[in-house]
Parts: sequence; C-alpha cells; structure tokens
Amino acid sequence: MGNKTKIIIAGGIVGIISVLLVYFGNPANMGFCIACFLRDIAGGIGLHRAEVVQYIRPEIIGLIVGASILALKNKEFQSRGGSSPFIRFMLGIVVMIGALVFLGCPLRMVLRLGGGDLNALLGIAGFVSGIWIGVKFLNKGFNLKRNYKVTKIEGYVFPGVSIGLLVLLIASPAFIFFSESGPGSLRAPIAISLLAGLIVGALAQRTRLCMVGGTRDMMLFNNSHLLVGFISIIVFSFIANLSFGFFNLGFADQPIAHTDGLWNFLGMAVVGWGSVLLGGCPLRQLILSGEGNIDSVISIMGMIMGAAIAHNFGLASSGAGATFNGQVAVVICFIFLWIISYSNSEISVKK
Repeated sequence: MGNKTKIIIAGGIVGIISVLLVYFGNPANMGFCIACFLRDIAGGIGLHRAEVVQYIRPEIIGLIVGASILALKNKEFQSRGGSSPFIRFMLGIVVMIGALVFLGCPLRMVLRLGGGDLNALLGIAGFVSGIWIGVKFLNKGFNLKRNYKVTKIEGYVFPGVSIGLLVLLIASPAFIFFSESGPGSLRAPIAISLLAGLIVGALAQRTRLCMVGGTRDMMLFNNSHLLVGFISIIVFSFIANLSFGFFNLGFADQPIAHTDGLWNFLGMAVVGWGSVLLGGCPLRQLILSGEGNIDSVISIMGMIMGAAIAHNFGLASSGAGATFNGQVAVVICFIFLWIISYSNSEISVKK
C-alpha cells in the first residue's frame, strides 16, 4: 500500500471517528478540536473560569498516549528540546488566540466544512494566507535553531502528566471543574473519547498527518502527500455527517461558530502563520509531544496558557462574533509574528 493511500485512509478514519464522537455526545462539528479541547482542559483545572468550557477532554489524553505508544513500538521516541523555548511558548499563545477568535483549530476548521459550515471557507482562506506568509519567511531562512538530545525521562513526563489528568477526570475531585451547560457539558463517554484519541493519535503519528504541513509542502515542494489527508478528512466527515443527518449547509445557525467573515479569516491567518513558525499545526504539536519532543510540549503549554488568557481577558469569540478585545489581540499577534519571523530570518541575521 502506497504512502498516499495510507494517509487517505487515515484521514478518512479521522473524519468518520470525529462524526461518531458527535453522535456519542460531543458538540456538533466538534468531534475533534485541539484548540477547543485544550481550552476545556485549561478550564477543567481552573486556569480560567468560563463555566461553559470546563472539562478534561479524554481525546487529548488519547492523542498523546496513542502517539507515545506507537513511537515507542517503532523506536521513534526521542527526547529532544531546547530550540528557542520561550519563543515557542509565546507562539503557542498566539496560535491559540487566533484559533479562539475563529472558534476552532485547523482540524475543526475542516470538520466544520464537512458538516456544511460555510464560514469555514473564510477560515481556510485565512489559514492558507497565513501559511503563505510563513513560507515566505522560511524561504528567507527563518529558523528557531536546532534542538538537542535530553534525558529520556524528560520525554516521558508529558505523557505521564496526561495519564495523571485521566486519573483526575475519573476520580473527579472537588478542585476539578466540570461544565454543567454549554459546549463543555457536551461530551462522549470517557471510554469512547479515550479510545478515539488513541486511534487518531496512532494514525497521526504513523502518517505524520498535519493540517499546516500539507499546505506548506505543497507551496514549498509541490508535494501533495500530506494535503490529501487534509482533503480526505473533509470528504469522509461530509459523508458521515450526511449519513447521520448532521449536515447543515450555510453560514447562519452553525453550532459554536460566528458569521463575522473578516475575523474568521484573520483568526485563522494567525493560526496558519504561527503554526508554520512552530513547524506544525496544534494536532502535530500534540503528536510530537507524545514522541518526546519537549519543544512541542512547550508549544502546547503556550496554547493552554493562551486559552486561559483568551477567556480571562475576553478575547475568545462567541456565536455573536469576535469581541473588540479579540480583534485588538489579533492585530497584536500579527505584529508579534512579523517581529519573530523577521528577527529569526537570514535577512535579519545578515544585518
């Protein structure tokens, strides 16, 4: 079986599993959303107090552990880190802010389109535009410098912490928060969510599935390998949504979405640009963190902090659209991304 066939099958399975998670209780068009689920986890452990988005999502735990298991099995687990850690942390914050202005990560963006949400088209346009800007800086020599081998135990800590979160979820102590209404209250059973995460984590680890990587590689090398996985998710989630009667074509009345086209575009442009600088989309960062990559762990920690900032300071959008604070934050994110892109490129170093 060819590599392209494998990634098409993997994308198809991800699309179908995502719709099945909605069938079993997850929010509509949100079988998987890395940004939304990290935001829920941030709320679940009390980093923000938005009561409608607080829950330790087992899907995230499954993604990390599934990637770890397969990486260990295939001897691909490598503990490495040290590549511009604080810049990566800040980029994680920026990517999360952009995602929460749009209301979804790149994976949810394509799942929204597969469910008929046409607002995702503006998100995709912004996402591709952001990647294009990032690629321009890659061509100018952008680099966050190399990472280094670290002790093996350091690579095991993050998967271990993820398992600890699962224990907290099951034990449900009083200091863990659970939404009683809103998106955080809509969830598939723990066992189903965890199993789904494990399967998708293993598939994404094996195929290197990445929403950003597919578009970036097409722009840089005219290589469509990863991009077909991206397309496969849309096609198969579309088929599954039709089969379950979830498909709802249009811009208005879409679940956990808004129709403010400009900020859908700009929010995802921030996500695309920031993810190129990080070397992968939020899903890819989670998978790499499961493989022992400490730089990706730092990026994920930045995303969790970004979720807390977004909800504590009113940056996250709602069904009514982007907030003024969120709009200002997106502008600041663009300025930050330009500074980081320029200052870490050869055009700056030569000066």
